[in-house]
Parts: sequence; structure tokens; C-alpha cells
Amino acid sequence: MKIALCGGAGFIGHHLALRLGAGGHVVMIADSLMINNKYSLEGNSEYLAMVEERLGLLHAAGVPTLLLDARDYDLLSRSVGVWKPDAIVHLAAVAHIDRANKSPLTTFDHSLVTLENSLDVARAVGCKHFVYFSSSTAYGDFKKPEIDETEPCDPRGIYGSLKLCGELMVKAYADTYGLPTTIIRPCALYGPRCVSGRVPQKFVELAHNGQAIRIDGDGEGRHDFTSIHDMIDGVELALKAQPANEIYNVTAGRARSLNELVAIIRAHYPALRSTCGPADPEKPSRGTMSVEKAKNLLGYSPRWPLERGMADYIAWYKTFRQRMASRAA
Repeated sequence: MKIALCGGAGFIGHHLALRLGAGGHVVMIADSLMINNKYSLEGNSEYLAMVEERLGLLHAAGVPTLLLDARDYDLLSRSVGVWKPDAIVHLAAVAHIDRANKSPLTTFDHSLVTLENSLDVARAVGCKHFVYFSSSTAYGDFKKPEIDETEPCDPRGIYGSLKLCGELMVKAYADTYGLPTTIIRPCALYGPRCVSGRVPQKFVELAHNGQAIRIDGDGEGRHDFTSIHDMIDGVELALKAQPANEIYNVTAGRARSLNELVAIIRAHYPALRSTCGPADPEKPSRGTMSVEKAKNLLGYSPRWPLERGMADYIAWYKTFRQRMASRAA
């Protein structure tokens, strides 16, 4: 297939592009490099090096990256629309709850305006499959320890509300124009070259730098921490399947507490210290997201439990920091 990734130079997108390219698909990326990316990371040499590594891997894999702002419909339609992709994966977004709450206008602009443009390009060119990345935050507070896709959505705050708005926009295009769609709901992603400020990322960075980890609340808050490798498995399977306007949870399928996460990291950094502070009232309580639907309809099977996934991520991070130190010497 010819697959266009809107916002594809980010954390999820570059991993997905590399996997799809290796699988024989023809992939192109459209990205402004402004959100959680090169042009927003001035002064942070470590994160900039990670982004340069992303771009270098994409270049080596022969994946073209078009530097364009998806908020510009004319530019997006001329660049992506003329290419006539079989599938469009929409990843462009502000990918952090705190940043969304601090700047709702920016979040709306880079999440919903870009989505509307991607949807309209997909409709105009007769795209066979449109994939939208939503979020576990669309559910709001989990009402029970494990939820599936039938759970009513009741998001809290700017980020989750805009994600649900995005889902409704995708559904509207499916209903009105017959656009074949898939909606993916991930949770608590982690893995190599992440610069988005996600919890596992920040905890590993603090541990490596010999700083104490501060846990919001008593540490018993549970998240369905998901390795980027499992996420990419799920999206690849969704792209291979016949699109039927479905929503899928694509996670590890097992919630783990923050205390468990810290204990796993401490196994790699024995001197790690941690403290507890007040819980963040802006973040919803979460738990396990059932992946039975993705298993049954897509053949999805998570392979990276938290112990294995964090070991892989920490090993990569240590090697990355060694390369950074060697270049600086």
C-alpha cells in the first residue's frame, strides 16, 4: 500500500514508518517538526539528538519526510492529495495533557484543524482507509478496573475532550461520505526516542541522572503502560485488515501501578530514590484497557510486558547516552 503519515516524524510515527517501510509498503511523512519535535526543542541537546536520530533512520530507510504544516489545507492537499495514498494515518497532535491544558488554542489548532484537513484530503482522493490516533483519556475516569470499547466516554480536561471530538469527526466522515476508518486508543506509551514527557520516559531520565522520582499520589495509580513495539504491531494489523469503522484499544492489556514501574526501573538503577506527593487532579484515574476486540478481529497479541519493554527501553537509553558522551568528549 501507499501510506501517508500525517504528523509521522513524531514518536509513534517514525516507529510506524520504519516498520511499514520494512514490510514493503511505500510510506511518506508529512510533518511540520513543530510539535514535540525539532523546532520546539531548542536548547535541549539530548532531545534534539533523539529527533535527529529519528530523521536519520527515516532517511536511511528511504522514507521521504515532507516539511509542511498540516493546518494549511491547500499545502496538504497539493502534497499528500496528489500522491493519492491508499491509507492515511493521522498522528498530528499535541501529545501531552499538561501542555493541552496550558494552551487549549494551540492544542485545538494542531489536533482538530489538522485532523479536519486530513479527513477532507482522504475523502477527496478516495482513500481506502483512514486511521486516527485517539487516546485512553477519551474514556475519562475508569469506572471499573478493566474497560473495553463499549465503555461510555466521559473525558476530563482539554486533551481528552479534543481526542473525543476527533473521534466524532472521524465517525461523521465515515457516516456522511463512506470513508473507511479505524480509531486507535493507546495508553501510556514508552520506548526509544520518546521526547513527549510521558511518565516512563521522565522516570528513566531522572533515574539515569541520579535524581529522585516524584510520584503523584501514593503510587498505586494504575496505567496500561504500553511498549511502542506492541503499539506498532497493532496498527500494522489494523492497516492490513478490512476497515469497518471500528474502534480498538491497542495497549499491553494489563494495568500496572506507578510503584511497580518504579520498582522495575530500580532494578536497572539500584540507587534510585523516589518520593510521593499530591495526586494531580487534572489527570483521570485509569486501569486496564481490554484488548480482546483487537485480539479477536485483528489477531493482535501484546508481546512486551512492562518488565521486558522497560528493559529494552532502558538498554537503548543507556546506549544513547553513551553515544552522546562519546561525541562530547
